[in-house]
Amino acid sequence: MTNDEVVEAVRRHVRGRVMPPPATPQALAEAEAAIGFPLPSLLPRLYSEVANGGFGPGEGILGVRGGCPQGNFYDIAELYQDGPDPTGEIPAGFVLLYDWGCTIWSIADLRDPAAPMWCAHEGEIWPQGITLAERLLGTVTGTPRVEELLETHPAQQTRAD
Repeated sequence: MTNDEVVEAVRRHVRGRVMPPPATPQALAEAEAAIGFPLPSLLPRLYSEVANGGFGPGEGILGVRGGCPQGNFYDIAELYQDGPDPTGEIPAGFVLLYDWGCTIWSIADLRDPAAPMWCAHEGEIWPQGITLAERLLGTVTGTPRVEELLETHPAQQTRAD
């Protein structure tokens, strides 16, 4: 699916909901500068054409400055700079996008333009095997459950075999 199709699918999904205003070009540039990696092309489009966060699973992903907060977290750059991972297990370029609760986070790897998704929980981090676009499309076709994230943990895969 193209970025145009993902943007349109997310736009349709949030139609009728109260959403934050779109992100400004300055807020997007500030986020990239603070993180030190370019945002994957899909994310700035969503932030500037749909809403500055608030779309995606549950309450929606975090935005950039001025966007949709989630709990005590206000934007992806602020969270990235604050270093939310005291264990040091989350590598540079991994941006926390969504807090599922119980210390479970959806993370985008900005080192790759496709933004592969990872999960962090209890000091461990592992790949989800999907991209940001696939995560968002999964959300608009049926909200993913937190249990599905935990089922992708390598230990769970071993137990299932």
